[in-house]
Amino acid sequence: MPNVTEEVVRRTLRGVKDPELNLNIMDLGLVYDVAVDDAGGVDVKMTLTSPGCPSGPEIMTDVEQAVRGVEGVTDARIELVWEPYWTPERIDPRVRAFLGL
Repeated sequence: MPNVTEEVVRRTLRGVKDPELNLNIMDLGLVYDVAVDDAGGVDVKMTLTSPGCPSGPEIMTDVEQAVRGVEGVTDARIELVWEPYWTPERIDPRVRAFLGL
């Protein structure tokens, strides 16, 4: 039985950075939901900073590869969503303060 947890996946996603902003996607608030099923399948609902984000394909690929690299993951399904729309308020408050936002 797979031993992967939502917490492990979320921690792993901290290693995925937006190459333009050089911040991880968790601190940026780009990941809206992570779900792990009994078979080790992982569903990630996430967004980008904008629909025209030039780094979007790279970020999505990095997320899928990171999730698939977690021990126990049998499948990774990454869904790009636009609701709710991302705004800078979704950035972790500590990071926002550091950035002066």
